[in-house]
This record gives sequence, structure tokens and C-alpha cells, in this order.
Amino acid sequence: MPKRPRRNHGAAFKAKVALEAIKEEQTLVQLAERFDVHPNQITKWKKQMLDRAQEVFAKEKKGKEGPSIKELHAKIGQLAMENDFLATALGCIEETSAKR
Repeated sequence: MPKRPRRNHGAAFKAKVALEAIKEEQTLVQLAERFDVHPNQITKWKKQMLDRAQEVFAKEKKGKEGPSIKELHAKIGQLAMENDFLATALGCIEETSAKR
């Protein structure tokens, strides 16, 4: 019997299978046949789903937030002014060096 190539299942598929296992409407063997995965894999996904279920309902953690829109617009303006200044300054230097 040839060896089947390794498959990578997406998160949506894993969640679907784990939810079916949590419902317990079918046995693990039936689910394994239905979704074409090993029963041990279903058990593992079910355990992961149950262990991480609290994360769904956990309060939003205010971690490091990115810069605000106002700060980003200010930075864009600053960079635009610097580019204009440097372009002008570079133009002056090239003109003076060309006259030599």
C-alpha cells in the first residue's frame, strides 16, 4: 500500500471537525471516515479547541497600539518637507559643482 502524502489542513477545517467532535452526535470513527482524518487527530483538535475556547471570550487586551492616523499624517508631512529640502539642496550642490 503506497504511503499517502502529508496533508496540511486549514484552521477552518480543523475547527469544523473539532466542533463536530464536541457535539458528540457521531463517534470518532464515524467522524474520521467522514472527514478522512485519523481519530487521534480529531481528539487532538478537540482538546485544542476546548483548551483555547476561553480566549474567544477573554477581554480585549490593550497591548501595544500602533501610531494614530494623526501621527502618521504628521510624519508623512515631515518626510515630504525633508524630501523637498534635500532635493533643493542637492540641486544647488549640482549646479555649483557643474560651474567649476
